[in-house]
Amino acid sequence: MVMNADAAYEQQLKEKIFNRVERPTVTQELSENVILTTVDDLYDWVRLSSLWPLLFGTACCFIEFAALIGSRFDFDRFGLVPRSSPRQADLIITAGTITMKMAPALVRLYEQMPEPKYVIAMGACTITGGMFSVDSPTAVRGVDKLIPVDVYIPGCPPRPEAIMDAIIKLRKKISNDSIQERAKLQQVHRYYSTTHKMKVVPDILTGKYLQAPTREAPPPELAEAFGLPVPALEAAQKEEVKGG
Repeated sequence: MVMNADAAYEQQLKEKIFNRVERPTVTQELSENVILTTVDDLYDWVRLSSLWPLLFGTACCFIEFAALIGSRFDFDRFGLVPRSSPRQADLIITAGTITMKMAPALVRLYEQMPEPKYVIAMGACTITGGMFSVDSPTAVRGVDKLIPVDVYIPGCPPRPEAIMDAIIKLRKKISNDSIQERAKLQQVHRYYSTTHKMKVVPDILTGKYLQAPTREAPPPELAEAFGLPVPALEAAQKEEVKGG
């Protein structure tokens, strides 16, 4: 009799734990109907569960970021909804090389995003300039000189799994934020400015290269080699004849 009671109790316990098909029942227990939390925890939980990244990419890293949107990786399960407008996005992933010409546009997009906003620097070209840091005069040596970066993803290019790991780390960082501390954070290390002291260099490709003096008249050495009459050489030869 005792064995039958124990078997029945074990059967009920298994059904209670493993049988998830049945509808949940509403109980009157206080522990199952009241949730105690803080405003910070609730605020952080909402933000980390609904990150909306901006569709922004400048180079080959964006191909890996675009693969993350597909069904194989499906980053929508993290609550990430790609947006095409910076006014509806709170996360920007700088996927690709940032050049001096692209820097003002990037800063403008970042400033148009509402607070709180986050930045993930993706790829070696974005973090340090990558392979362009040696011989390229236009590549920005680190996007953190323009906008503050929360998470860095090294690689050339990083795989989609690396972006997912960066998203998880960013979610952990958001979960530890405080509303009061977030309001005190200010960016103080931006190096890009329109009032720079760079030297203005005239444009080389003006579209008027056919009107250049070297194009209208060939060099004297080339003309002499082809036997073409060169007025300057003829005048010099005449002066030599007169003086000799």
